[in-house]
Amino acid sequence: MPKLDLTSQERSALRAAAHPLRPVVLIGDRGLSDAVIKEIDLNLNAHQLIKVRVAGEEREARAAMLETICETLSCAPVHHLGKTLILYRPDTAARQAETDAQNATRAVRKPSEPHTPNKQAAEGVTRTRRTEKAKRATQKADQQETAAPRARRASAPAAQRPAHGIPRRSGSALSLRAGARRGLTRSGKR
Repeated sequence: MPKLDLTSQERSALRAAAHPLRPVVLIGDRGLSDAVIKEIDLNLNAHQLIKVRVAGEEREARAAMLETICETLSCAPVHHLGKTLILYRPDTAARQAETDAQNATRAVRKPSEPHTPNKQAAEGVTRTRRTEKAKRATQKADQQETAAPRARRASAPAAQRPAHGIPRRSGSALSLRAGARRGLTRSGKR
């Protein structure tokens, strides 16, 4: 079985997660036997991230043991620090179950059905093409009705409309032209 590859970010996160762990498997003077590999496999299944302690070997021998363990058990080497090896193997069954649980709650709709937002779906509102088309038609009619008064306003003479489009209240100081407040006309006479 091939060993797993990790990115540097994953490896760093796993090293940090393994920091408080204690070694769960000890490899003694007899070296890497079938029983030790079986024990490492059991612990990887149970914990996914473990520390293994190697007693009294040279660095090259420990590196070779790490490679052998990773190839045999299809796990990823996280770190090799002194006589401590950190190994990781994700639990594929748990990940698959988690993914299935997330997908089980997802709403599945046909491509021809319109999208219903989660809030409306929780309230029991269902959408169909017919209701969506009817809603759009009423919105379009409402827009046309509101556009008709605008067209009438646009046809009013420019002298009656303010230049900025803000409606004026009658009798206010802003609606009167300069000088008209006191009853004066433009020529300055009453």
